[in-house]
Amino acid sequence: MIYTWQHQIQYYETDQMRIAHHSNYIRWFEEARTYALDQAGFGYGKMEECGVMSPVVSVSAEYKEMSRFPETLLIDTEVKRYNGIRLVISYVVKEKETGQIRCIGESSHCFIDSRSYQLVSLKHSYPEIHEIFLKMLEKPSGSL
Repeated sequence: MIYTWQHQIQYYETDQMRIAHHSNYIRWFEEARTYALDQAGFGYGKMEECGVMSPVVSVSAEYKEMSRFPETLLIDTEVKRYNGIRLVISYVVKEKETGQIRCIGESSHCFIDSRSYQLVSLKHSYPEIHEIFLKMLEKPSGSL
């Protein structure tokens, strides 16, 4: 399932040429990921209330075109892989008006117990959270 987050580029996110600084994309990935989890019904707040945290293990971004103030971007977020212990999310950043792809990226996450900081398997320890991530992996009917 694809979740789409909208972000209007702010002036402070740019350089003197009104081009968005590359570091902002990683922050925008996080905004989009937080939105997607909330939309799926189990955001970071609920996850942490249950005693689970999901730190970033790695993140990558491939810049295709520059984004400029005051453009509005759409960030498509999709769970690409999930096995109960690891989660990989992909991001496609597009300019809203033209649909031009500005950046693609991916983040990898694990799950840890918030008290012991030990890795945890959602499948075994938190089946209700596990089911939500399985649903996020599903493709809408009619898609490949």
